[in-house]
Amino acid sequence: MPFESQIPIASQTAPKRFATRLALFYATLFGLVGTHLPFFPVWLKSIGIDASWIGIITAVPSLTRFTVLPFVTGVAEKHQSLRGALIATAFASAFGFSLIGTLHQPLAVFLAYAVTACLWTPMTPLTDAYALKGVARYGLDYGPLRLWGSAAFVVGALACGLLVDVIAVRHLIWVIAAVAGLGALVSLGLRPLDLPKALCAPASDATALLRHPGFLAIIVAAALIQGSHAAYYTFASIAWQNSGLGGLTIAGLWAAGVIAEIVVFALSPRFTLSPATLVAIAALSAVVRWLITAQEPSLPVLAVVQLAHGLTFGLTQIGTMGLMVRHVPGHVMARGQGYLTACTGIVTSIASMLSGAVYARHGQGVYYIMAAMAFASAVVMSLARHRLERQPHSAGSGG
Repeated sequence: MPFESQIPIASQTAPKRFATRLALFYATLFGLVGTHLPFFPVWLKSIGIDASWIGIITAVPSLTRFTVLPFVTGVAEKHQSLRGALIATAFASAFGFSLIGTLHQPLAVFLAYAVTACLWTPMTPLTDAYALKGVARYGLDYGPLRLWGSAAFVVGALACGLLVDVIAVRHLIWVIAAVAGLGALVSLGLRPLDLPKALCAPASDATALLRHPGFLAIIVAAALIQGSHAAYYTFASIAWQNSGLGGLTIAGLWAAGVIAEIVVFALSPRFTLSPATLVAIAALSAVVRWLITAQEPSLPVLAVVQLAHGLTFGLTQIGTMGLMVRHVPGHVMARGQGYLTACTGIVTSIASMLSGAVYARHGQGVYYIMAAMAFASAVVMSLARHRLERQPHSAGSGG
């Protein structure tokens, strides 16, 4: 039975309420990423943690993505409680970041951050699974919902960029913790969406995904592209700061990339190319981006290159979510998202730890490795594209 037929016809206001509250939650979720991603490594450096430890600590979320995260998404789906899991993880994450702010020793920060990451990293796949179920239920488009997260990322990055020039860098952790707390409060407004257990297909269907060549190609290709951002996420702000750029300029560079990402999300309902083709284009764009970045370009060139983030991240996300909707049944969407995030975690954690060692010796030369990863993704998706485009649409099956 199709997913939509198991749901009573919603009122005209229900889709708007769902979309508004989800967009607001996406905003807080990625507003946290916007404050954390560019400036958490800078905060680590400000309290005296060296580059090797920074590489290890920032690899922790990626490690949790293929260890604890699949367990959390599986439990949430088994109990048909995506909303409840989002609320619980949001409040736990807010507490965790507050605790981290009181610590300064590398090992202590590492341990507290590890526990926090176990509860924070599942929030993105849980939110995407919740969103894709809502997209199927209400006939919405993913891109316009997701763009509010990207917009909030820009606001968060700019806010921290301004604060870097106003307050001591060692206090940035409290900005991160405050945004996490806001997200916890917003999570309470999410609308219930899960189906009764009686309407759900057996959980064994979820493990079948890992035996499906098309699904494996999707998650491997996406993981290689997203993992190729590891050096950028970890060391871009540090490198720019070392080159003499101020906090606001650094934030502006991050914002330029995410603005391009927002444009891609906003225009995505008009895209006519297949999702597999979009992912392949994104991979090739990443190859070019990282090769140019490795040359330590001037600020004007770097600003232009940053716009490629709309392709390397935004187009990858649109294409991957399109493939997930088509090839993952709705009743195992949370686990499918968990597997996707786990695969990305494996690749990104390896890339993050490797980038720490390579950056310490070769600086921007680390981006040659990132370019090779992106090229491998293009090869994987190109080989799988025809298989994926021939397979039937499956998003409607299950609940």
